[in-house]
Amino acid sequence: MLRRELGRVLVACEDRVAELAGSRSAASAPVLSAAEEEAALELLRDPALIERISADVDRLGVVGEADNALLAYLAATSRLLDTPLAVVVQSGSAAGKSTLVDAVLSLMPPEQRLSVSAMTGQSLFYLGESELAHKVLSVAEADGASRAAYPLRLLQSEGELSIASTGKDPAGGLVTRTYRSRGPVALFLTTTAPALDDELANRCVVLGVDEDPAQTRAILAAQRQAETFDGLLARRDREAIRALYANAQRLLEPVAVVNPLAPSLAFADGRTRARRDQAKYLTLIRAVALLHQHQRPRKRAVKDGVEVLYIEATADDVAVADRLAPILVGGDRVGELAPQTRRLLGLLDTMTTEHAGESSEVWFTRRQAREHTGWSDFALRRHLARLVDLELVAVQRRGHAFTYTLLWHEDTGYDTRSDGPAIPSRGRNDHHGSDAR
Repeated sequence: MLRRELGRVLVACEDRVAELAGSRSAASAPVLSAAEEEAALELLRDPALIERISADVDRLGVVGEADNALLAYLAATSRLLDTPLAVVVQSGSAAGKSTLVDAVLSLMPPEQRLSVSAMTGQSLFYLGESELAHKVLSVAEADGASRAAYPLRLLQSEGELSIASTGKDPAGGLVTRTYRSRGPVALFLTTTAPALDDELANRCVVLGVDEDPAQTRAILAAQRQAETFDGLLARRDREAIRALYANAQRLLEPVAVVNPLAPSLAFADGRTRARRDQAKYLTLIRAVALLHQHQRPRKRAVKDGVEVLYIEATADDVAVADRLAPILVGGDRVGELAPQTRRLLGLLDTMTTEHAGESSEVWFTRRQAREHTGWSDFALRRHLARLVDLELVAVQRRGHAFTYTLLWHEDTGYDTRSDGPAIPSRGRNDHHGSDAR
């Protein structure tokens, strides 16, 4: 008798927890004052909204990442679509990937985002049926989400998760209960890995933080500026910026977007991954249009007795997506590289072209690559090894040192070359037995 009553209490508690989880978001959403709503609408109706977003993210302390920040902001806004974008920010340790993500997500309403450091394989199933719907889910490191990789992919592709779990029946014995978690959800991950899992990379927009020395100098200058009186005033303004953008996001609705220009758009079809890449591109256009919904007329149509409410994407929306498309999708095999690895390939191409002369082949050491790029040895090792693995760079041992040559050029693509000149050394010979591939 006591066991039966305890079972009923347990089931009632579980039901109450699910109910509270489902209503948590609605209960925590604040009611905007007339002044707050007016200011948020003024932002959303600004004809220069896109430029304003980039400028305000810079005011939050994100230096030199305008396009990355804008794409991340649009991806977070896409949480209101039926198929949101997912983002992976990839860079070396301490390069600023968390700064970028934290700044962008701070512009989203707190009740519409969920940030965790790690998650278990089944945690997504028990969050509550509507806890993730039209929200941003941010995981601090991709490794922290490794155990939940399958349900995350399923949530992206199917829009919902369900699991049957066995528990105690109030009347005694066992009973099977079904738990559901519904999307859609915009996913944000960060990682230091130079190479991503193909399944993850195909589903996500991969952003690379600028790790060049010039960017480091700009960040250091911004840190020093932050210590001045002007820097103090700028920090005081940041909370107002976050509140304004959060309120603006609260005024956005998950309205349908129709793109009348879509049939006339062209997209490279040489690879099967173009099927997913084009879907990201079209989703980005819809996200831009959705952000501008207060600048677009609402249209209505009736189909089979059901009224459909929608807005239309414009040529301006497509222009924004085209500007960000090189970041959004890769072109050829080189385009599929991690952003910073692709950056290194371009720098090496410039370096070898400068020293090529009449020969198409130039060999160089890692020290010479460091001198040309200004990169740290750690960063150069990681990304150069990736280029060797993909046969974009060849390596051979000459004496006690390893030397490298490009098998790819920006203008000509892949080529096959024989021995050619080496880059003249600027100092002593490079004899580093640790020059591993």
